[in-house]
Amino acid sequence: VCYGETRGVKKGDHYTPDECKGMLEGRIEEFGAEVDRCTKVELPPPRKAAMVDFAYNLGSGTYCKYIAPQLNAGKTVEACDHLLRFNKAAGVTFPGLTKRRERERQLCMEGLS
Repeated sequence: VCYGETRGVKKGDHYTPDECKGMLEGRIEEFGAEVDRCTKVELPPPRKAAMVDFAYNLGSGTYCKYIAPQLNAGKTVEACDHLLRFNKAAGVTFPGLTKRRERERQLCMEGLS
C-alpha cells in the first residue's frame, strides 16, 4: 500500500494520502535509526538519504551487511558503486530498480570529487 509498505497490511487495505505520509515518515525514522546503528562514519545528508532509501527498499540487514562495511572502511566510492548491484528481484533485472539504484548512487556520490 501507499509507497510500497507491506508491514501489517492485507489485501484490500486502503489509506488516505495523509495516512500514507504518516506511515512513510515512521518507516523513514525506523530505517534511519538502523542505518545509524550500522554506520560508524558520519554521512552527509544526501548520502544518508540514499542509504535510508536503500534500507527501506531492501531491508536494513542488506544495508548493514553489504554497504555499511564499505562506508565504515572509508571506501565511500566503492559503497556508492555497490548500490548498483541491487537492481534484481528473483534474478531478473528490473528497469525501475536500476533507476532507483542510480538515483541512490547519485545522492551517495554528492560532494565527492
